[in-house]
Amino acid sequence: MPQELLISTRTRLTPFSSRVEDCGAKAYTVYNHMLLPAIFRSLEEDYWHLCENVQVWDVSAQRQVEITGPDALKLVQLMTPRDLSQAKYGQCFYAPLCDESGNMINDPIIIKHSDEHWWLSIADTDVMLWGMGLATGFGLDVKVSEADIWPLAVQGPKAEDLLVRIFGDEVREIRFFHSKIINYAAKEFLVARSGWSKQGGFEIYVNDAELGAQLWDELFAQGEELNVRAGCPNLIERIESGLLSFGGDMGYDTTPFECGLDKYVSLEADIESLSIDALRKRPAKTRLMGLVIDRQVKLKDLRLFSGGREIGVITSNTWSPKYRTHLAFAKCDINCIAERQELHVISSTGEVPARITELPFNFESLGLKSLNSK
Repeated sequence: MPQELLISTRTRLTPFSSRVEDCGAKAYTVYNHMLLPAIFRSLEEDYWHLCENVQVWDVSAQRQVEITGPDALKLVQLMTPRDLSQAKYGQCFYAPLCDESGNMINDPIIIKHSDEHWWLSIADTDVMLWGMGLATGFGLDVKVSEADIWPLAVQGPKAEDLLVRIFGDEVREIRFFHSKIINYAAKEFLVARSGWSKQGGFEIYVNDAELGAQLWDELFAQGEELNVRAGCPNLIERIESGLLSFGGDMGYDTTPFECGLDKYVSLEADIESLSIDALRKRPAKTRLMGLVIDRQVKLKDLRLFSGGREIGVITSNTWSPKYRTHLAFAKCDINCIAERQELHVISSTGEVPARITELPFNFESLGLKSLNSK
């Protein structure tokens, strides 16, 4: 019998939940104690539509941990090994959050409003509680809370055209990983060129639940000829794009170096970060790599083998309809990666060869052509 997700007041709804249901969401997951849609028509149909058109996503589950007060910058810098000393208003920073041992806590987008006002737009862990604990332990003059913000993502190659119809041409001026305050119905919304896809798009940080529902309806009214649909983060697209999921591809036992986030760690910077000393000393034991399996498979288990030896574990995998190959991320023993021996996985029909590669996938160098390329 089909499994059901039982919804109670412990699983919070969003200002867009009724719209999402009306649009035919077929599956949900729970993310930061909130509902996050996972599938509408089918995984593959949603994927092709995202790659070719425009979608509106309810990503209210991407909560905003708000840090305010005289010591706000100090606390945010303690939480991440990425140097934020030169951060400017309106910039968005992808940054690992790490504990005193260098282990990952989360990988949010950090948004600076001012030196005394920051948002951490978080993945699925209780960052607010950790931040409150650090503030108390270090005796910092800050307030750590969850802001009443419900992000709405507009993603896909036609996303900019749709938002121009709503907000005007100033949307085109927003650079990647930058944001702008834009007026909508006498209210100010922060709009950033960002989002959990590589198809192009924006995130609208809605701060008025009733007005957010109005915005959702207007996006669909204005986007009808652009073939707008409700959507959600898509497994196929994120793996093709090399986008990581906290709790799956990385977690509390992983350092940034072990999941390919090296460039977001400022090892040489003179910063007061909780994790920086540990990260300077701690060697990586594993590395997140890409796997290419040249036919569609149903994996029997998630282990990766070299000969008869287990060298890694698959963290995410999917069939890519665009490249007609099976793609995966795998957490690999760092000492075995350089050997590049013959690798295999175990499918429902037996051993299947696999190729290992760096992330993100370079499809051209792998000899893979997209289905829609000429």
